[in-house]
Amino acid sequence: MAEKIHLTTPVYYVNAEPHLGHTYTTVVVDTLARFHRSMGRDVFFLTGTDEHGDKIARASEAKNQDPKQYAEGVSRIFRSTWDTCGISYDHFMRTTDDYHVAFVREVLQKVHDAGDIYFGEYGGRYCVGCERFYADRELVDGKCPDHKTEPEWIAEENYFFRMSRYQDALLAHLEANPELITPVGYRNEVLGLLREPIGDLCISRPKSRLTWGIELPFDDRYVCYVWFDALINYLSALRHARPDDWEAYWAGAHHFIAKDILKPHSVFWPTMLMAAGIPVYRALHVHGYWTMDESKISKSLGNVIRPLDMRERFGMDGFRYFMLRDMAFGSDSSFTEKAFVERFNADLANGIGNLVSRVLSMQHKYFEGRVQAINEDTERVADHTLEQAFVEAETRAIAALERTMPHVALEEIWKAVAACNKYIVEMEPFKLWKDDEQKPRVGAVLHVLCDALRHLARLLAPFMPETSAKIATLLGAEAGRLADPAPPWRRSFCPGHLVGQPERLFPRIEIEVDEVAK
Repeated sequence: MAEKIHLTTPVYYVNAEPHLGHTYTTVVVDTLARFHRSMGRDVFFLTGTDEHGDKIARASEAKNQDPKQYAEGVSRIFRSTWDTCGISYDHFMRTTDDYHVAFVREVLQKVHDAGDIYFGEYGGRYCVGCERFYADRELVDGKCPDHKTEPEWIAEENYFFRMSRYQDALLAHLEANPELITPVGYRNEVLGLLREPIGDLCISRPKSRLTWGIELPFDDRYVCYVWFDALINYLSALRHARPDDWEAYWAGAHHFIAKDILKPHSVFWPTMLMAAGIPVYRALHVHGYWTMDESKISKSLGNVIRPLDMRERFGMDGFRYFMLRDMAFGSDSSFTEKAFVERFNADLANGIGNLVSRVLSMQHKYFEGRVQAINEDTERVADHTLEQAFVEAETRAIAALERTMPHVALEEIWKAVAACNKYIVEMEPFKLWKDDEQKPRVGAVLHVLCDALRHLARLLAPFMPETSAKIATLLGAEAGRLADPAPPWRRSFCPGHLVGQPERLFPRIEIEVDEVAK
């Protein structure tokens, strides 16, 4: 039976349309979902929208819409954006879905009945953008570090989750499971949090202040705190979509988030699971921020890169490649027009695009597109050296993806691309062709290169699915899954096999760099 894996993006707030930050997380998870499927695993890829809370209520008010109408509109934009971008999710959930509302109330009642929810009074500094209270020590010059605004002081009676009751258990679990939070820097950050008192968590909002939320099952004067609501989506959607074997998927649950929501996912969520008697997720993977002019890219700061704009102008695979290659997972990365154009032109237009065009052009120029036979007389050590470069690239790329390091995987694959270009330079097929006795060797060289392109299509499939499919189509061959035995080198094309005419996969960007993000 295939291993079951549950991969999740956060449920995205519907206070703004999709931007680069949302797109990066989603593309990373999409890449890993495609990778795991290619390895023969049974994947449930979940994404969706978070539609309750103060932030949504205020955003809808600013648009003169009721919250439900507003949330439906923006959620629709998220879903259509991911569909247009070719994201291969298995389920799109909304926190306003009936099944989710029912399950949140079920969990609330269970935790309440167990004595882990109590009524009390609290006052604190509350950031509407983050939808949480901040301690003074967490503020920067008295402002929220993400939204650059001063939190509001709020004091009121509310319900609280006894989060502190599970602090020691969570600390022990994290220490016993070093791979629970990756990269290690974020694990260390959470360990630091857990070595200080974490207190209890306010999990309600009075309807006198906020009505847009899930009503508490044990007190109809209050609605549920948005984080207690939203985090439960990872389970509610899974139980709804995979009711017969959700536990098997949950055992392989991997959450992917940006670092701004580390605390809710690493402290709130696992203690909630413990209180509800549900095993903690398998792993939490945390990436850094995309920045522009040293500020986090976000709608609130007005520095938005829109995925559909980038797709329309440069192709989705080009945008995917830049995001996956330029951000080292876990660290911050800066989006600049110059970096995008340089990466696109160097790695895609001049790199893989030129390689594919060059090989197919020679195949048609010298042999009318027909792949030639290879025999012992036409084989050389260099042929086997190129084959070994691809074997090593595949091994290292798979290992990097298993460790959630797509940037490293792409770096390894591009070493194989470089090996192809080196092979062409060293073999000099254009010079060999001038010698009639060497023409069989030219055929062998091009056969090896067509083999290399076939393997390249296999390796690129999780990262750049459109490009992978295009290369396979041009070769007249199936790209194949990573889990399947690949046809042996020099045996995947029958002599006389016809390949397609060369095409420019990635035309160079010939514009001023300051026009890219407009």
